[in-house]
Parts: sequence; structure tokens; C-alpha cells
Amino acid sequence: METIIPTELPLVQEVTTTLREWASIWRDLYVGDKREMFNTVRDMIYDLIEWRSQILSGTLPQDELAELKQKVTSKIDYGNKYLGLDLVVRDKDGNILDPDVTSTISLFRAHEAASKQIEDRIQEEKQNIDLSRQAKFASTPSFALFVTLKNVVCKIGEDAEVLMSLYDPVESKFISENYLVKWSSSGLVKDIDQLHNLRSVFTDLGSEDLKREKISFVCQIVRVGRMELRDNNTKKLTSGLRRPFGVAVMDVTDIITAYLFLSLSLSGLWVTLKLLPGDIHQIRKDFPHLVDRSTAVARKMGFPEIIMPGDVRNDIYVTLVQGDFDKGSKTTPKNVEVTMSVYDEDGKRLESVIFPGAGDDGINEYKSVIYYQVKQPRWFETIKVAIPIEDVNRSHLRFTFRHRSSQDSKDKSEKIFALSFVKLMRYDGTTLRDGEHDLIVYKAEAKRFEDSSLYLNLPATKIEMEEKGYSTTGKNTQNQLGNCSISKDSFQIATLVCSTKLTQNVDLLGLLKWRSNTSLLQQNLRQLMKVEGGEVVKFLQDTLDALFNIMMENSDSDTFDTLVFDALVFIIGLIADRKFQHFNPVLETYIRKHFSATLAYTKLTKVLKNYVDNADKLTEQLLKAMKAQEYIFKFIVRSRVLLTSELYENKGEADFMESLRHLFTSFNNMMNSRILSALCTFAFISAVIFLPFKIILVFIDTVDFELSNLQVVPCLAGLPQIIIFFPFARLKPNPSL
Repeated sequence: METIIPTELPLVQEVTTTLREWASIWRDLYVGDKREMFNTVRDMIYDLIEWRSQILSGTLPQDELAELKQKVTSKIDYGNKYLGLDLVVRDKDGNILDPDVTSTISLFRAHEAASKQIEDRIQEEKQNIDLSRQAKFASTPSFALFVTLKNVVCKIGEDAEVLMSLYDPVESKFISENYLVKWSSSGLVKDIDQLHNLRSVFTDLGSEDLKREKISFVCQIVRVGRMELRDNNTKKLTSGLRRPFGVAVMDVTDIITAYLFLSLSLSGLWVTLKLLPGDIHQIRKDFPHLVDRSTAVARKMGFPEIIMPGDVRNDIYVTLVQGDFDKGSKTTPKNVEVTMSVYDEDGKRLESVIFPGAGDDGINEYKSVIYYQVKQPRWFETIKVAIPIEDVNRSHLRFTFRHRSSQDSKDKSEKIFALSFVKLMRYDGTTLRDGEHDLIVYKAEAKRFEDSSLYLNLPATKIEMEEKGYSTTGKNTQNQLGNCSISKDSFQIATLVCSTKLTQNVDLLGLLKWRSNTSLLQQNLRQLMKVEGGEVVKFLQDTLDALFNIMMENSDSDTFDTLVFDALVFIIGLIADRKFQHFNPVLETYIRKHFSATLAYTKLTKVLKNYVDNADKLTEQLLKAMKAQEYIFKFIVRSRVLLTSELYENKGEADFMESLRHLFTSFNNMMNSRILSALCTFAFISAVIFLPFKIILVFIDTVDFELSNLQVVPCLAGLPQIIIFFPFARLKPNPSL
């Protein structure tokens, strides 16, 4: 007798059997129009499929595997009870008990215990009925679309590039960068190591993206080979040309907004899509069976709704939009190929900084798709340029234009006929503005433009030419441009800068680079409070670092203390605004992990006390400061805790306690002030009414601090008052943090 030993784990076999049994019942529930049970069973089936995939992946550590095993067996037992199926009894490890080797009494007791556990589970499920899959997604601010390319069955006949991306058809713009897969003429992925592993996650999607009216999944296929698909043995044909082949579009709005999993066959393409909750770090942790280090990450073309400290990004997206090229001496329009590369001001090309799509390595130059005999080609090809931050100010994009011939012999004789360029940094130190740019097309004369110094001083765009006072017409134009000829051709690109280090705002740049001109520091601090909030939160960590560096590097002077304090209050107020309230965790993370100004507490306490002592003047700035008190005290306490580390334990403790005592006394005087009571508005009262309790929570949550040291009693004016006793108080880091 032959014994067959399955290769799968027993638990995987049980899950497979259970899914088959439940699927049959699920169909009957649909036919019987039992919608509530149908939806419940559907969710349980989805969970088991997900968990089975995790177990089969083999990526889980032993402790997580044991925990997952417990979840799987509990779900199976609960589902069987819910559907009225037989109860399976198990041992403490979740394995099915063998009745041949287990006593009847042991089986009975196990059955009794299992029944009780399942009944408890049913009650728990009823209480948590609203914690559905949608609730899980509603609790996270970011999402990612997981995509697997199963197959490309188009008869292309040559090598090809498969480019996948997300697109908003209402706004007519791409949402994400491309995911690129190189396909061979034999019908398989070019890199055979990626076979059955063509996976990507489109990350940084937020709640605003889920509210889009429509989202499409677009797949473009670019053929790489001859100009035309034909066999011609008499003449050798040019190869390696990028030619448009086809496009597939699928509306995935329902998949994203309803959090579904779907497998699609798109006219020769087979892909699967699934929405996952969380950012890339959370997804790798929660779904290791789907997303690992080899999975391509296609980022959103724009910032995520929350930018955590440490998430450094310096991506510049360049879109080749369109051009208009004169046919010149030819009888038909040119087959124009645009080549984009990145050079520094010395004419050295930057290597491997251009990325056609996620999943592909960086390249030295990018060649556009060629449209056959089209005078006004419209490309709309987007490429990512990722340059080290320290090199951006010296770099520029160079675009060269060349006619490509179908015949190899003619193609070799074709030279570059024109050139355009654009610097990545403007004259004022800010980055190239987002949006479209009409570049000037210069005639390429022999090897004249191989030396970048010959053209970098020339205007790059039509707007720049007007700003510099060059005439756009007339005989003097050539003399003004150093005998460089401007072509009648036109070329347009669009750029989008996604950088947490480089800003397009002059006022914010002035603060971030404050050391370069300290004479303008007061002006820069005032201008910061006029910068649009969205730009500030993108550079939150760098802005806060700059403020505290200003404070610390001017520790012997109080010249900038009030301005820095006001700027800090401005930032805290921004994050309190409903528009940016999702940045609260970012500020908390900064205080806990990145804040390092050990002496900031002395200056913050001093400025705050000055505001409170002058409360009778009741300015708008005082009201803003009162609303920001919770985070002001978090900075004060964190600063003191950093100073009282092992190296500086108890240093300046008496002075710190004395300053707090004076500060809280000022608060009490402010709250008791009859003048203030007469002037108080509802907005001011609401700002201070819970202030004592917030302060207490800051101390309790941040440090080991005895609650008895802080006592809150009502004052005559009806507002709470803080009375401070610091006989034995000492601030130490909370070990639970």
C-alpha cells in the first residue's frame, strides 16, 4: 500500500478544505438571497485566503507564524459554528485531535472548552460587527495599490517595455510614476529571475485620492526595435528604436474605493490588483508575503498626506510634453527622437540618475518614443530624475533632437540638429517651478554645444529670454546670444519637484539657509509666518531644526527669541488647523525622536512668561500662544529631559524648577486678573480653560513626575488655577517611551 505524504503544512491543507466547503455554502447563500450571511462568509473567506497566502510565503518568523496559526484555527472554528457545521476539536497548539489516540474523556473536555470559546467569540463578533474591512481602511491615512503582472500575451514580435501607472481621467493627469517591466520578443519577461515575481506597490495614496471621481489603471506598451514591423532582407533596418505599440485602460475606481481584490485580463494583459492599508513600511510589516524588498515601489507624483520625519525625498519628475519641428530640407516631416540627460556646470554627465520607471535601474540618458513622420509629436512621457541633493544646484537637463531613419545606413549619418536645456535651480536659489516650460530650441552646430559653458549663460526658456531683455525677433538676436542661432522649432516640457530638502518658496528658503546671511534673519523669521501652510509642513523637520538652531546658536542673546517663539507657535497653529491636523503624529514623532535642543527650555519658558505677564494687553499673538501651550510644554519638558541624561544629570535642576514656579505663578495671576476677566473673549477662555490639565498630562506622559507635585484648584474667576509645589520633584525620562 502506497502512502502519499503531502508537501503542504497540515494547517494549509485544512484551510484549503475549509475554503472549498465554505465556497459551496456561500453560493447557496447568494442564491437564497441571504445577504447578511453572504457578506459575513465572504469576509471570512477573504481572511482565510489572505492568511493562507502568508503561511505559504514562508517569510513569517516563528512567533508570528504561531500567532497567525491561532487566528486561522479560531476563524475556522467560528465559521463552522456560524454555518452550523461540525465542530473540530484541537489541542493547545491548534492541531486537530486524532480520535484514534485521544481518550473519550479528553475529547469531551476539549469539545466542551472549544464550544465555550466559540460562543464567547460569537458574542465578541456581534459587539465588533462594525469593525469591518472598511473600518480598517478608514483608520489609516495612507494606502497602496498592490499590482501583480501575471502575463502579457500580445503578439508584439520584438522586445517591449510595459509601463503601468495610475491616471485621473477627470483632471487628465497621471497620479503615480510608472512601474516598468521589460518584455522580451520570446513572450517572457526579459529578466528571467523576475518570472512569477512581477510585483509593484503604488504608494502614498491618501484619503483625497480615494475621493477622486475616477481613477484608471493605464498600461502602455512601447515596442523596442525597428521603425516598422516588417521583414526586409534587401536593406538593413535600424534597431533599438522606441515605437508606440498599444495601450490598455481599466477603470479601477470601484476596486480602490470599495477595497476589493480583483484579477483582470486587459486585452492581452493579465494583472491582479489589491488595495493595502498603510505606508510602505507598514505594508512590508503587515503583508510580508506580498511585499518584500524585491517588490518595486512606484511612488505618487506628489507628496503623501503625511510626511514623517526621516522620509527624505528628492525626486524631480520631467514630462516630455510636445514639440513642433520643421521638416527642413526633407520632403516629409522628421522622425524626431528626444534624448534627455543630466549634466553639471562643468559639462560632466551625471550617471544613473534617470529612472524611466519603478523596477528598473537608473540610466544615463533617456530616449523618447519616435512618431513616424509627425511634425507635432505629443509624447507625454514622464521620467523621474533623482539627483543627490548636494549636486542639484550645479545640474541642468539637456535635451538633444535627432532625426531617426528606418534604414541603418542613413540613420548613422543623421546628426543632432537641435538642443534645449533647463537649469534645475533658479537664480534666487529655489528649485525650478512646477508646471509647463516652453524651452528655447537652439540649432546644434557641429560639436559646438558639447561644452556646456557655451550655452549655460544663454536663456533656457522663452520667459527667461523676456526677463533678461533679449529681443525675440530682429537681426540683433544672434549677436545678443553670442552668435548662437535659435531654431524655429518649439519644445515643451513639464516638471514637478517632490523634495523634502529643496523648496520653491523664497521666504522659506531664506530661513532654511539662514546661516548664509544672518543680517536678514529677523526678516526671514517674520516672512516664515506668511508662507503657505502646505509648503511649511512639507519641510516640517528642517524648519523646526532651523528654528531651534537659531535659538541655540544665539544662546547668549535674546534678540531672536521672541521671533523664534512666534514662528514655533505659528507652526503649531498650522498643525492644529483641520487642513493639516493629520500632521499631529509627525510633530509628536519629531519631539520624541528628532528634537535635540537641550537648552531650548530656558528660552521658551522665558518668552512664554513674558507673554503671560503682559496678558492685560491681550493680543492676538497671546491667544495663539495659549492655544499652542500643550506642544510648547512638550518642547520644554523634552528639552530638559535631554539635558538631564546620564552625562548632565541634575544639572541646573534648581533653576529649572524655579523658572517653572515663576511661570505657573504668572499663569495664576493672569487667570485671577480682573482686567483680564473683563477683556476675556470666549476664544481666549476656551484656550486656557483646560490648560492646567493639559500641562499635567504633558508631565505625566513625558517624564516620571509625581502627580502630587501639581495641584489644580478653582479660582474666584471660575477659571482653573495652578498651584505648584516642587519639594522633591525631579524630571527623568519615562522608560515606557
